[in-house]
Formats: sequence, C-alpha cells, structure tokens
Amino acid sequence: MSFEVIADFEKEIAKFFGSPYAVAVDCCTHGLELCLRMKKAKKVTVPKHTYLSVPMLAEKLDLEIEWTDDKWQDYYYMTDNIVDAAVYWQAGSYIPGTYMCVSFQFRKHLSLGRGGIILFDNKEDYDTLKRMSYDGRSPDVSWSLQNIKTIGYHYYMTPETAELGLQKLPAAIDTPPKKWVYTDWVDLTTLDVFKQGRFKSD
Repeated sequence: MSFEVIADFEKEIAKFFGSPYAVAVDCCTHGLELCLRMKKAKKVTVPKHTYLSVPMLAEKLDLEIEWTDDKWQDYYYMTDNIVDAAVYWQAGSYIPGTYMCVSFQFRKHLSLGRGGIILFDNKEDYDTLKRMSYDGRSPDVSWSLQNIKTIGYHYYMTPETAELGLQKLPAAIDTPPKKWVYTDWVDLTTLDVFKQGRFKSD
C-alpha cells in the first residue's frame, strides 16, 4: 500500500478543519510531543482534568509543568500556540498560528482505533514535522537512498489507518459530534503518580 494515501488523508482533514497543512501521526499525544520538541518548549500548562499521557510528556521531555483549573471545552492550550484539540471536531475551526493536535482514538468522533493529526499553517513546519514523525526521513523515497539530517521518531500514521480514515470521513462529517467537557476526566492531581517530583502542585 502506498504512502500517498496518508497525504490524501492529511489533505482531506486539513480541508475539513480549514488549516493550510496537516501531518498525520500514530496518536494525538505523539503529535503534541513532536510540536513541543520542534518548538523547543521549556514549560507546559496542563488542566487538572485531561488524559494521563498529556502531563506525562513533561517528564518525558524534561519540561516544567503548571497545573491549571481550566474548565475547558473542545480544546486547551499547552503553550502559547500548541493546542490539545484531541476531542475537537468542527468544520472550519482551525485557529491560525497554532499547532492543533486532534485524536482519532477509538472513542473519538472519527474513530480509527488509533491515530492523530497536527493542523498548522507553515510550509516549512510541514517538512520538519513530516520528517520528525517518520524517523527523520522522507516517506516517498527509500531511506537507504537518503542522507538523513533530522532526528526523527517512529510516530507516523500507517497507510492502512489513513485509508480507513478516508472511508469513514464522510460519515464523520455528516454526524454531529459529542461535546466533551473537562468533567469527562478525573482530577489527575489526585492520582499518586502526579503527587511526586515535577508534578506536585502547590
């Protein structure tokens, strides 16, 4: 199966959200990680009510973390321009100048079992994020024929997932999405794992 189907999927999702560019990844958390790495973030703000893997990025990337009591709906900002929009599904809703990361995990509106996408508006960032998601290489040429110059991660979306996404996209567009709110998640600061080290809140 060709990797061209991934590019097709990226274009269709970008068109739906109204973003100039999109890079598909294997999960939303990895999309956030790639953005944080690319932007060389030093600190993240994370609402107490969100998914476990998001604050854990602070430990993984050695970032300062600030917990917030944000009563968010649809999405929230981790930095001034990196947005966790994992549960968001709204046509034409891309926020210019940001990196919005959307999830396609099995409970999400476009349910692919696993997967995510980064929405943004900078062409140079497309080349960078694409290579970072795919072991530093370009997906359209055998890696043995490339001089790899970018540190990359094994976070790319598979062609099979992208093809499933294209198949399910029309129904997802035609179906009203569930409205998620912050209370759909527990207060993470009550869990033992987040009561130690950098995670301890004041």
